[in-house]
Amino acid sequence: MTQSITKIAAVGDLHVKEDATTPYRDLFSQMSEEADVIVLAGDLTDLGKPAEARLLADDLRGCGVPVVAVLGNHDHQCECVEEVSAILREAGVHLLDGTAVELKGVTFAGVKGFIGGFGRHMLASFGETAIKAMVTESLNEAIKLENALRQIRSDRSLAVLHYAPIPETIMGEPLEIWPFLGSARLGETIDRFTVSAVVHGHAHHGAYEGRTPGGIPVYNVAQHLEKPAGRPYAILEI
Repeated sequence: MTQSITKIAAVGDLHVKEDATTPYRDLFSQMSEEADVIVLAGDLTDLGKPAEARLLADDLRGCGVPVVAVLGNHDHQCECVEEVSAILREAGVHLLDGTAVELKGVTFAGVKGFIGGFGRHMLASFGETAIKAMVTESLNEAIKLENALRQIRSDRSLAVLHYAPIPETIMGEPLEIWPFLGSARLGETIDRFTVSAVVHGHAHHGAYEGRTPGGIPVYNVAQHLEKPAGRPYAILEI
């Protein structure tokens, strides 16, 4: 039997602004024509304002396919996460936060993620209370990701993050900010499960493609990054 293929159009870091100088309706329409599901990998808004979320929701309502998303750090800026999330969910977005949803035969498991660094340079829980709090947050996001991945029941799945789970897809960014672009804890968690692929954003000047230590493909879909097809979004076949 030939296994079906689901086409996914994935993009991150839209940074929708209140002045709406960059509407995305046409982009979403194009993505809908090319794919079975649209995935948004965080930083949906620029400052986390409800007004920005409403503009994004208006542009998304014209999509002819399901939309899956996670939030990013920018979406937390104004501390209106609950309102922003409600606006997007009311527009039909499957907003993931330690949760999963199965669409078109693919399970999408998602979480924002957090900072922490990679390899022997990963931030440890030692010293000041503030440092320990940062590591705790990083661990909590990895646990939420694990909870989402445990919900996978289909043969095909996609992990959706904002922060990077591996260093390969942040190469091109200044080395000094690597610890703030992602955490190896996310990649280690993913490798404990059977996942078809991973997408993330956040690293605007990183690299498009890499793999977890366990060999799972990872794609940086930040819209600023050059993709193989020359579009702001990536097309993945799963």
